[in-house]
Order: sequence, then C-alpha cells, then structure tokens
Amino acid sequence: MFFKLCRPATGRPTGQYSERRQSRNQVNQRRFKDGQSIPAPYTCDGVNISPPLEWSGLPKTTKTVAIVVDDPDAPSGTWVHWVLYNLPADNIGLVENVPASENLKAGGFQGKNDFGKIGYGGPCPPSGTHRYFFKIYALDSELPLKPGATKAELMKAMEGHIVLQGQLIGTYRR
Repeated sequence: MFFKLCRPATGRPTGQYSERRQSRNQVNQRRFKDGQSIPAPYTCDGVNISPPLEWSGLPKTTKTVAIVVDDPDAPSGTWVHWVLYNLPADNIGLVENVPASENLKAGGFQGKNDFGKIGYGGPCPPSGTHRYFFKIYALDSELPLKPGATKAELMKAMEGHIVLQGQLIGTYRR
C-alpha cells in the first residue's frame, strides 16, 4: 500500500505537519494495506519478523530516513515496536526480517523498542484490536545519535530536520 508523505506546513523542516500540503512521495508495504490486518508472521503469534518496506520520491534535500512503529492503543500508553534512524537517503526500503542489530549493513541504526530490545518487536496486544503506526520521516541531516537510541531521543533529535513524513496503519487482534 502506498501512502503520502506530507510537507511541514511552513514549507521548512519543523516538527509540525499539515495534511493539506501533500506531495507525491510514497511508501509501500506489500504485505498488508493501510488499515488492514498485519499478517501473523510479523507478530508475536508468528515468527515475529519485520515486514519489508519500500519508499520512493524523497526530495533531493533528504540526507537520511527514520522510521518509528508504535501502538497507541496499548494499555500503558503508546508502545514502541521499532526505531530506525540515519538510514541513507538513497536506500529505497528495508528487507523482510531485518536482523536485530544496532548497526544495519546498508547503513543506519536501530534503536531500543519498549520490549527493551534492539530491532523489531511485532504486534502482541493483550486483547482486542490494536492499531500499529508505521511512520517514516525524511530528514535534512544525519542525526547525532548513537546506536540504540529510544523513540524519545529520536523525536528530540529530529526536531527542525523533518522535510516530509508519512504513515501506514496496520491492525492486529488476538
């Protein structure tokens, strides 16, 4: 499924976004479509591997890409499933089953999720249907973060550097 990346409302990199100003930049997730259920292999009920992601059309000013996957429906508040950053802008995606290591072979880093681990932790809701937001950020710089950063550290480092952003929402029910 493709979804649009949105320019900041001011046209300059900021932490604020406007859905009214959209570009033709897209991210593709072939295993499920926006709003659909995430297949079991990408959850704790399957082999719990990361899904493949693809993106295209990033602006020429993009230096790096960051991705955050989280669940706002978790009982204790938003639960972070995956944090990636400083992915080279010339990368066009991530393969299925990205190894759980801080440093990625193609460049970039993985951070710590709320399971307390580096890498991807798939959906595993205690009950009911939860939404999982796959968020991508095109950034105008490399971030001064070491491997293993948390979502909070990433979000702070990205302030003022976001050129475009987009998201895909998947659901999962146990």
